[in-house]
Amino acid sequence: MAGDGANKLLALSGLFPVYKPKGPTSAQVVAQLKGKLLKEAGLKEYVKKRKQTLKIGHGGTLDSSASGVLVIGIGDGTKMLGTMLTGSKKYSTEGELGKATDTLDASGTVTEEKPYDHVTKEDLDNVLKSFVGDIMQVPPLFSALKRDGERLSSLLRKGVTVEAKPARPVTVYSLSVRDFQPPLFTLNVECSGGFYVRSLVSDVGKALKTCASVKDLVRTKQGPFTIEDHALKEEDWTIGRISDAVREFAPLLPTPPGNKKLKTDNSDKIIPSPE
Repeated sequence: MAGDGANKLLALSGLFPVYKPKGPTSAQVVAQLKGKLLKEAGLKEYVKKRKQTLKIGHGGTLDSSASGVLVIGIGDGTKMLGTMLTGSKKYSTEGELGKATDTLDASGTVTEEKPYDHVTKEDLDNVLKSFVGDIMQVPPLFSALKRDGERLSSLLRKGVTVEAKPARPVTVYSLSVRDFQPPLFTLNVECSGGFYVRSLVSDVGKALKTCASVKDLVRTKQGPFTIEDHALKEEDWTIGRISDAVREFAPLLPTPPGNKKLKTDNSDKIIPSPE
């Protein structure tokens, strides 16, 4: 018979954000979180006929070399994760002028180096104007996008030749320079789902007649959740704290017509169904 901890865990349904550190993939963070919760509840993982002990997932991949807000869906909350994929996000990124890599960030192999001494902050400010609004963007080859069910990044690491995905429409709501100390520069970005900051930094470098790559990337906000006010660090990954978070953060989520009531422990908060 399941104990109180197990009952409380399995009754959870909703969304909450966690802090993802640099290093692990988003999937590894979810697996670690799931393992901790199941262990606390005294439950073992099983998968049978597509049913799992605990349904849990994330709402938008964050690069392993990046840190920041990762939105988690638990129970029936996993059905709402699509809203996080398409919703707005904010990032702080540090770029490095004069250096290009195959992954478009510091985790990759340097493929090109160019002079950058001619670039001024005024040049950077002016170039950024062309990247605000509705734009077309080519995703990085090293990404979570898939071909025939396998990630492009996995295919590339196996030595398989991969063609770039076609440019696709994305939206940049705001873009500004926070710091400029060549070769380093820091940008604040607010964008739509499907946007790649690595592609932005690379494209900005080309527009400045040099090259550039991401040195550091932090997702500071996803949907209504911010890194400062909402993201749970690993020490808070407990059944009690997550139960409180699901209940506490539910009012931050929109409630469009046709919403579905998702029950949390001792809570009747209304959380929207996926569109």
